[in-house]
Amino acid sequence: MSFVSDSFYAQWRMRRGLARALRDDEDSPPEKLLQTIWQHQRLRRDQLTIVDGRPLKILHPGFHNLEGGPDFRGAVVQIGDDSARTGDVELDMRASGWRAHGHDKNPAFKNVILHVVWEGDKPAANGPPLMVMRGTLDAPLGELSLWLGGEAAESLPAEWRGKCCAPLGTLTPERLQTLLLEAAEVRLSSKAAQFHARARHAGWEQSLWEGLFRALGYKHNVWPMQRLAELRPRWASAGMKEFALQARLLGLSGLLPADLTRSQSGTDNHVRRVWDQWWRERDEFADCALPRTAWRLHGLRPANHPQRRLALAAGWASAGDVAARLERWCRAEIKDSALESSLLECLQVPADDFWSWHWTLRSARLPRAQPLLGATRVTDLGVNVVLPWLSARAREGRNESVRKRIEQRYFAWPSAEDNSLLRLARQRLLGGASKRVLKGAAAQQGLIQIVRDFCEHSNAICDNCKLPEMVRSFADVGAC
Repeated sequence: MSFVSDSFYAQWRMRRGLARALRDDEDSPPEKLLQTIWQHQRLRRDQLTIVDGRPLKILHPGFHNLEGGPDFRGAVVQIGDDSARTGDVELDMRASGWRAHGHDKNPAFKNVILHVVWEGDKPAANGPPLMVMRGTLDAPLGELSLWLGGEAAESLPAEWRGKCCAPLGTLTPERLQTLLLEAAEVRLSSKAAQFHARARHAGWEQSLWEGLFRALGYKHNVWPMQRLAELRPRWASAGMKEFALQARLLGLSGLLPADLTRSQSGTDNHVRRVWDQWWRERDEFADCALPRTAWRLHGLRPANHPQRRLALAAGWASAGDVAARLERWCRAEIKDSALESSLLECLQVPADDFWSWHWTLRSARLPRAQPLLGATRVTDLGVNVVLPWLSARAREGRNESVRKRIEQRYFAWPSAEDNSLLRLARQRLLGGASKRVLKGAAAQQGLIQIVRDFCEHSNAICDNCKLPEMVRSFADVGAC
């Protein structure tokens, strides 16, 4: 089963080495690819160990460090029965790199709590615990190289116009849209391939839950939400009431307040009820509850707080039929103009006596009730989770008519909310063009894919960037 398109963009990307077709038996995959695999956690996360055999749980992989020092900062890991620890992670090709690169004598590496290597069987003397990556990937190395080849860094270049701005400006609006949609198709296939890889190890429904939880985590809390989804076989119980599931998820998350406000009786009473439920089973789940340090809460909009998103997830889990609902939604005849509203209806949960009126467990009562899922978030779920998951299932079942229907919905989906990444990309690549130039969510996804494939492999002055060459080739093809 192939997830590779034959479009100009996809084939040019492969021919120019943006996506290398590595073999699993290659001795040395690029270190940047290993960093990206770690960043995206494309590992069999439920089977990880350190070299002494103790199980390893990655509660958060950390934040990619593009300056001196360890590769990832602020990771949260748990080894065996020990408590979760927060610190840095260093990646090397081999275990000998710890001493060979001078990490053992460099004070910048004193907070490293995990050394991740491609191969090796013994940690350095007095070094951190060692994890070997080879043999733990969730997909063949060649497949990961293909889909992660354009995701090797995290931060965008500075706010200058790129060298690609001029050649992109020569494209007609129609040709620009074609290029963006071809890049969007690559992005859809990449996400579908990730779902397919996870489904091979955990099953289709579990892969869906992990995708939904990741999306509910937004960019700051993807990994603690992912970890909670991975624990679903522990916390999901058939027939369990929604409130009991809310309490269990909030308890497992480590986000329950430790004390009361003493000034807000409504929230205090609800927190007491949640604690009363959680106390009964706290010991049962003590081995897998997350530390509060796994979460980043500073600067979050209240509507995006993970407490509220866990309440939404509890609603889905108590209903017990989310996957079946999405499959029915896929089969239904839906007009393009109704895609967003129909998926919102499919995934919406009933009003909740507390969460319809509060953003968080601490917030004051809202003047008006708010649904737990809104139109803005459902578009994000649609293009990043639901459609890629359904596409992967259609490919697995070799159902070409369903796959084409899913693609049609992907390309017809209305635009998502504008964000800082899209604004910066429009300024650098499209000369400050209005957001209206991106006609639909797929065009937005295509622009993001171009940033991943090109901008994040270059610097602020576009050294060695291949995008201008690709755009000129694309223009020549269109002129023929």
